[in-house]
Amino acid sequence: VQLQASGGGLVQAGESLTLSCAAPALTYNRYTKAWFRQAPGKEREFVAARSWLGDNTYYADSVKGRFTISRDDRKNTLELQMNSLRPEDTAVYYCNAQRGLANYWGQGTLVTVSS
Repeated sequence: VQLQASGGGLVQAGESLTLSCAAPALTYNRYTKAWFRQAPGKEREFVAARSWLGDNTYYADSVKGRFTISRDDRKNTLELQMNSLRPEDTAVYYCNAQRGLANYWGQGTLVTVSS
């Protein structure tokens, strides 16, 4: 199962960007959904998640208050609204869907924030 991430690009510090992840082969609202990111030379790190049970949201401290994870059940997509972007947010962003032993990843979309 392949997830399809999109929406990355080059923005200036302080601007906003919205990432989207499509999951044409699965029903997204039955999975815990998340965004991760990997900056050059660094490990992949957790950004935000939305649980399928209880629909709770979780954020990394570094993005709390600036990023919002949401889902669109009609489109079967996962969104990441990113506001007040900083140069340190520059990374390849990956979407993820998990449930039990199932763990699916998107191909990544590059976000570059210039100062």
